Amino acid sequence: MSADKKLANQIWLKAAETRAVMEALEAEGGTARFVGGCVRNSLLGEPVTDVDIATTETPDRAQALLEAKGIKVIPTGIEHGTVTAVAEGRHFEITTLRVDVATHGRHADVEFTEDWVEDAKRRDFTMNALYADKDGTLHDPLGGQDDLQARLVRFIGDPRERIREDYLRILRFFRFHAWYGKGEPDAASLKACADEKEGMKQLSGERIRVELFKTLTADEAPAAFRQMAASGVLTEVLPEASKLDRFENLVRIERDQLFTADPSPVLRLGAMLDLDKAGVDALADRLKFSNKDRERLTAMLTDTTKIVCYLSMREVRRALYNMGLELFKNRVMLGWASEKPDHNAFQWRAMLAMADSWEKPQLPLDGAMMKAAGVPEGPEMGRVYREVEEWWVDSDFTDDEFSIIERLKAVVQATIY
Repeated sequence: MSADKKLANQIWLKAAETRAVMEALEAEGGTARFVGGCVRNSLLGEPVTDVDIATTETPDRAQALLEAKGIKVIPTGIEHGTVTAVAEGRHFEITTLRVDVATHGRHADVEFTEDWVEDAKRRDFTMNALYADKDGTLHDPLGGQDDLQARLVRFIGDPRERIREDYLRILRFFRFHAWYGKGEPDAASLKACADEKEGMKQLSGERIRVELFKTLTADEAPAAFRQMAASGVLTEVLPEASKLDRFENLVRIERDQLFTADPSPVLRLGAMLDLDKAGVDALADRLKFSNKDRERLTAMLTDTTKIVCYLSMREVRRALYNMGLELFKNRVMLGWASEKPDHNAFQWRAMLAMADSWEKPQLPLDGAMMKAAGVPEGPEMGRVYREVEEWWVDSDFTDDEFSIIERLKAVVQATIY
């Protein structure tokens, strides 16, 4: 195993809580190394969010060593060799070196080992089988650095074997290519994904949704979804995706014109769908959407408000009042993405800017005013309020109290109590 390079200066690597966890794990002669995403992203200059650690210590020993130093330990997957250390509010997932004895789709029977190469071989992609000591010294048992430098997402060993260990790795392949890959996907890995795609029927809807959402927010998501479609993978997990052109346009708008820092996977998903409420419900049930995501997707795909780039400012204010900010912006984005991204771009951007600066007005009409006008208490108050409100919206939210009271009187006079 080579160890010929060090990670550049990393805040997470030098943090006191990181050092405390690593020193605890090595306190009695064991070895601990950072592994996976934190090493990969550091080498790429990408943000590091999760810090995973591999160790030669058994889970019970790791827990005892950490607790002896006053570090909280959560036995998150101790039967599979994993515990989570919590130091200064930061979570560290710590896994004992393992070798698979038998696999059962998502889970495997494992034996603990002290062989770093064997541990590396059971991981998914070469770029994820990179390790680093606490001082940043790199260890690369399977050539992951070369693949990482080439931006090549490649399965370790036989792609089919890796996929059969967990069919979610098919979707992970496309997700990692969208985030970290460059150029055409690895041919052998892509063919294996296509050949093994029916195995994804075993996957839960929740696991599929999580992986799709992670892929959707990548800048290169359109290419990944095109590759998923060409290989037949998309038909297995998201056959409803009928508008990939609109999805591609939306991503280009967010990336190149709006410079969106935190794109919404729900909006991006909505861009590739053409469903009625029943269709959204079926999709949401299958992929276990939250109620919030289900409602947002339903609204953006079924709302019938006319949204075009040439709406007047008055029409925009009315739409915002009736639809709410989120739905209005979703509909604007879908409308813009239905055209070419540079077509009417100024007008679409202006509508979004108006929405962001808009404050919802409040109709200056209360119960006391309606009682004074002769409206009886009860449901009739709500009906009268809504009728005056409709007029008020049509009047572009006048703040003239005299006009509002006159309209209230007119509504009351037209009603026989």
